[in-house]
Amino acid sequence: MQKINKFKPWIHQLPFLVFILLLVVFPLAYTIYISFTNMSVYHWQNFHFVGGANYAKALFKLDSGFVPAVLRTLLWTALNLALMLFLGFMIALALNAEGLNLKRVYKTLLIFPWAMPGYVSILLWRMGMFNTEFGFLNQIVKMFGLPPINFLSSNTNAFISCLVVNLWLGLPYMFTMIDAAIQSVDRSIYEGAKLDGASFWKMHFSITAPIILPILSPVIIMTAFTNFKQFDIVYLMTMQTGSKTGADINTIITYVYDKAFITSNYGFSAAITGLVSLIIIILYFAMQKITNKKKEVA
Repeated sequence: MQKINKFKPWIHQLPFLVFILLLVVFPLAYTIYISFTNMSVYHWQNFHFVGGANYAKALFKLDSGFVPAVLRTLLWTALNLALMLFLGFMIALALNAEGLNLKRVYKTLLIFPWAMPGYVSILLWRMGMFNTEFGFLNQIVKMFGLPPINFLSSNTNAFISCLVVNLWLGLPYMFTMIDAAIQSVDRSIYEGAKLDGASFWKMHFSITAPIILPILSPVIIMTAFTNFKQFDIVYLMTMQTGSKTGADINTIITYVYDKAFITSNYGFSAAITGLVSLIIIILYFAMQKITNKKKEVA
């Protein structure tokens, strides 16, 4: 009877454990396995073990494209996170200003881009704003007698254009979280700061920001990894099949997609997936360490 009671919890958890085994452990183990093989569309049945060749190719072969994609992804993540935090903080401060009427209306309008389907928003930006012939921005450019701008054909222009679209889609979420955090701050702190002669900017950058940072830590980490794993904006804006723009701004996820589903090099793409997972784990612990230090200081 005691033995039955001892294994009873495991029996209850068995369906969940089987579920985890089939949907998490097995795919992960299989991905690691094929990363050490030459599996591709040409070696679907007769693939063989190649050791760490795929990992070496990704890390040390200059024309593999992996390292530039990683560096570009890190730049993309850092810029988006910094701009979202700064702009979200400034918008939240503006909408929490004393005496401002129709605050709820403004907040609802600002959340609208976040509520729209991402696919629709991205294509609207591509065709309605950035199109060379009839895009809204180029219509303004033509009004001044200037030649149209190819927003999506060069790497720099395409990167900035994708950055703008990502801010359009992601900023409402960040602003909403910062706004909620600001409203939780005790107003008596500001009254004391005003008596001490603190200016508006001094109050909010020296008092508000340190107070709300621990509250926003999970949001910051989640936003960082959402941007790191960004796929749809870069793909739909510059790489969509049948409508490529010529820009080469592969992020790490679009690079994996290209190797897995365009060139069908499954062994190599599996190795890249393993490296990306390792990078994400390292970044996660690094960000956790940074945010924990800031919490201790605060």
